[in-house]
This record gives sequence, C-alpha cells and structure tokens, in this order.
Amino acid sequence: MCSRGIVSPVSDERIGVDESGKGDFFGPLVIAACYVGPEHYAELEGVMDSKKLTDNKALSLAITIKRNCPHAIIAIGPKKYNELYAKIGNLNKLLAWGHAQAIENTLQKQDCREVISDQFANPAGLERSLKSKGIDVNLVSMVRAERDLAVAAASVLARAEFLSRLKRLGEEFGVELPKGAGRNVDEAAARIINTKGEAALEDVAKLHFKTVEKARSIAKGL
Repeated sequence: MCSRGIVSPVSDERIGVDESGKGDFFGPLVIAACYVGPEHYAELEGVMDSKKLTDNKALSLAITIKRNCPHAIIAIGPKKYNELYAKIGNLNKLLAWGHAQAIENTLQKQDCREVISDQFANPAGLERSLKSKGIDVNLVSMVRAERDLAVAAASVLARAEFLSRLKRLGEEFGVELPKGAGRNVDEAAARIINTKGEAALEDVAKLHFKTVEKARSIAKGL
C-alpha cells in the first residue's frame, strides 16, 4: 500500500465511508464516501487517517482525492442537524442515515460490491439503512477502519469539508468558531450567547452537547 499505517485492503476495489464533526460543538456533521481501486494507489500517496494530518494537509489531500476518486459528501449544517437530531433523537441513527446516503451517491458514480465503515456503533443500523434503499453490498465494519486507504480517503474528504464549512460559517456569523469541545469552545459559545442571544447557537452549533449548559453558566459571569 502507499501510506504508512495503512493496512492491506479487504478488497482491491472498495468504498470507504467516514465522518467528521461528530465531536465538534460548532459546525456541521460531514459524512464522506470514497471509492478506491488499485488504479488510485499511486495518486493517493500520503493519504492517511485525517486525525493524523494537519488541517492544511487534509485540505490539500482532499483536492487530490476529489480529482482522482469517485466520491460523495453529505454535509448537514447545524440548523438542519438540530432539526434531524430532535426528530430522530439518536446520533447513531443519524450517522447510519448519512453513511447510507453517501454510499448510495458514490455507487451512482462507481459500481462496487465492497464497503468499509468504521464500527461507530451497531453496524446493523447502517445495514438496515442500506437495505431500505435497496442497496446490496458486502458491508465490513471495522475498528480503526481508517487504516484502510479507502476509509482514510473518506476521512480526509469529510475533515476538509468540515474545516471549510466551519470557516465559512464563522465568517458569515462574524465570530471565530473553534474546533472540538473544551473550555475555549465553552467560552466562545458564551460570548455568542451574550452578544447575539442563545437562540443564535442553533445556526452554528449542535444543541444537544453539554457545551450549551456550560456556556450558559459562563455567560452569566461575563
């Protein structure tokens, strides 16, 4: 294979699927699927799990992946995310829906029988979502699936899209939106509450996070 840390594939031709933004309070949830075959190995030199890459490297590699590999990206902005979460009430169900949609969209560009996903929860949910769409593939759910090149490529696409959308969202909102979750994120959310009102968080953040409660407490002391 072409990258350090990448393991031998389940199949020479497969679709990998992964997500980004799941643990980030601000910004969208992004799910990407990517088809990789032997013809892509040389072009994907340096591709690995996006968590091991700098933001700039992920953004750069995403351009190469998009240019060479059939793929699909599903981006759920904060407002839509909050609507879906309120309706579905379960992140794993939302992930299963998004993964299935990204896989379906990629299959419309490239026929493939093998699909690899990270074992984010009970894979039966994703299997049900695929079957409900009439998609018959061999789904392999693996722990640390990003070690497979196709999943690594999908993770890079998802991360790059998340980073781009988070930046644009912050620019549109007129504030810097930090990644992840932690004290700096709590404080940023508190500043938004004090300057724009708590309702404004619906447009930039995932409201089921405990960050909202922490931000309320911090806002009172600012």
